[in-house]
Amino acid sequence: MVRIQARLTLLFVVIVTLVLAISGSYTQHSLGKDLEAGSQRLREGVLTRLQTSLPSALWDLDKSKVDSIVAAEMLPPELVAIRVYDSSVGLFSGKMRDAAGHIVAISADNPVDGAPVEANLVFRDSVAVSAASKPVTVGKVVVNFSRAQIDAALAAEVRRKVVEVLLLDLILVAALALSLRIIFEPLKQLRDGLADLATRGSDEVEELPDYRRDELGDVIRGFNAVQRKLKSIIERIREAEDAARRSEQETARAMDNLRQAQESLLQSERLASLGSLVAGVAHEINTPVGIALTGASVLKEATDAVLIAVGEGNIKKSDILRYLETAGESARLIMNNAYRAAHLIHSFKQIAVDQVSEARRHFELREYIGEVVSSLQPTLKKTRIAILIDCPDDIMLDSYPGALAQVLTNLTLNCVEHAFDADTEGRIEIGVRRDGEWIEMRVRDNGKGIAADMLDKVFDPFVTTRRGQGGTGLGLNIVFNLIAKQFGGSIAVASTPGQGACFTLRIPRETPAPDGGAA
Repeated sequence: MVRIQARLTLLFVVIVTLVLAISGSYTQHSLGKDLEAGSQRLREGVLTRLQTSLPSALWDLDKSKVDSIVAAEMLPPELVAIRVYDSSVGLFSGKMRDAAGHIVAISADNPVDGAPVEANLVFRDSVAVSAASKPVTVGKVVVNFSRAQIDAALAAEVRRKVVEVLLLDLILVAALALSLRIIFEPLKQLRDGLADLATRGSDEVEELPDYRRDELGDVIRGFNAVQRKLKSIIERIREAEDAARRSEQETARAMDNLRQAQESLLQSERLASLGSLVAGVAHEINTPVGIALTGASVLKEATDAVLIAVGEGNIKKSDILRYLETAGESARLIMNNAYRAAHLIHSFKQIAVDQVSEARRHFELREYIGEVVSSLQPTLKKTRIAILIDCPDDIMLDSYPGALAQVLTNLTLNCVEHAFDADTEGRIEIGVRRDGEWIEMRVRDNGKGIAADMLDKVFDPFVTTRRGQGGTGLGLNIVFNLIAKQFGGSIAVASTPGQGACFTLRIPRETPAPDGGAA
């Protein structure tokens, strides 16, 4: 992570370096132009002096004078060599600067560095009287100038500027380090305080010293105020969390109690349904058993009378015929009513055992629906409601017959209690069809129907339209739980007010085992 202090220092160093570089470049350019102008003036002056002084000496072939003139002009270090040529002789005189900087004589084969500048030497006779006399070119001079002095001066200027930039940058870095430390040291304390506050908790972090009386001191005092406020908020949050935890525990206990109460109510509802079934079957069995008992009593009296007559020896044919008629009628009544009672007892026994044991077994659906409907006849015969069963005979289920009996009982009794008024003629249809490995069962009535605002809530617990009239609101909730949880199926309801209601059940022919696999 690049710190702000480093970025500020780098920014200032870059800015100062750029400014000094631009200034140095301008100075370098100006210095180069001045040096070039001075060198140009030097060349022009040397050539002018040589063109003035050398022609007369060369005209007189005065070599010593030429050498002295050339030696005098070689004093500036910019001059590398001066060669004087005579028109007829060739190289007449010359001087050059050796590697050590000494001025020595030059020969024709000496290599000479530097840029050469050539000028003709023209002699004008000042004592000639004739106007016809013309200037005479007596030779030429070649001067070699060196740029080493200019380059050295420019290089020295560059080195000076570089040293100046480095020194200014060092001074700037040192000054920024000292000045920014005054700002960033409190910020570092503030950063460490914030980090501790975020990681260790407000109770373990001490307040920062706020002795400063500048803007940073105001910031630190604000941080301390925020920390105190945060401690207060955290304390209130902890108290609220403790209260919420206690409330959650109380809610959990209340939910457990409510769940236990609901399970108890559900069990009570199921047992109440079974008790109602027992009472109805007991009442229904009472009639055939009473008739059978009466027939047996009549048969016994007739048998006793025949035995007395036989014992006295005055038995008559008419007595025997009358006895046989009485015995046959009594036997017929006893057999018919005993068979009726046995059928009721068998249906009740199977339904009751299934509802109590909740055992799983194979059973034929059409026959079992008939047994459930038979067990409900004591309740249904008090009404004008007919039950119609439309189910194929070859549907076998591997499921829980007791739970299915509970579902059919609750749905049928729900229709009886809610769909029809007293003494109203009605119809309940139980239709079944096979759908692959599933069956679809529809329990439909032609009663009053379900109100639209109740349609989405009929399966909720404790929802009933007969509150205070014996309705608990658990019947359809039991149906929903059995279908969804025990059978692994689904149930839906559709209704139009005034046209009845239809409950559609979908359950698998083989109920999944509790662990999700097939039994």
